[in-house]
Amino acid sequence: METLKFDDNGLLPCVVQDVQSREVLMLAYMNRESILKTLETGTTWFWSRSRQEFWNKGATSGHFQQVVRLSYDCDRDTLLAEVNQTGAACHTGSYSCFFENAYGDEAARTPHRYAILDELLTTIAQRDAERPEGAYTTYLFEKGLEKILKKVGEESTEVVIAAMKGDREELTAEVGDVIYHLFVLLQEQKLSFDEVLKLLEARHSKKDIKNKQV
Repeated sequence: METLKFDDNGLLPCVVQDVQSREVLMLAYMNRESILKTLETGTTWFWSRSRQEFWNKGATSGHFQQVVRLSYDCDRDTLLAEVNQTGAACHTGSYSCFFENAYGDEAARTPHRYAILDELLTTIAQRDAERPEGAYTTYLFEKGLEKILKKVGEESTEVVIAAMKGDREELTAEVGDVIYHLFVLLQEQKLSFDEVLKLLEARHSKKDIKNKQV
């Protein structure tokens, strides 16, 4: 705490990021006491510069932010809170406060080949937070875990059938459906896809070590 560089008002900006979708949700300010409250409760606490009081994100809306990690930048004058977001982060009802585009397009944000996975994770998190009517993902979240698990099972079976038939086009479509429904399941369970990737990386590293020994 003593090494952090608070401004003249005793505040630090805190960027809040969804640990699952990696989407930046909002920016607010913390002081020493709100940092301590955050660490003690495991949910985000901020200092309102307009109201001059503490506020616990989600206390009135129910859209709490469960803190997974709280870190600071190299200059120690900005915080990053990585959270599991419940509901919408923005007071407008939007998943993220950063929904107004000022420059560029979506393609510029996601230049790499597997960017669609990031986009899909973000879209699913948005659907969970905002629950727009008529969206299939909203329907799944409203029906709950049992329905999501049923769909994962159904789509997995259809992958097996398509592969047995040797139908590459059908197999491609069914694999896509499985990936989508697995991502919905991860969101419902608040399990970050990053954790899955870390596990795969760890397994791959062990395999490399074993291969080198051989």
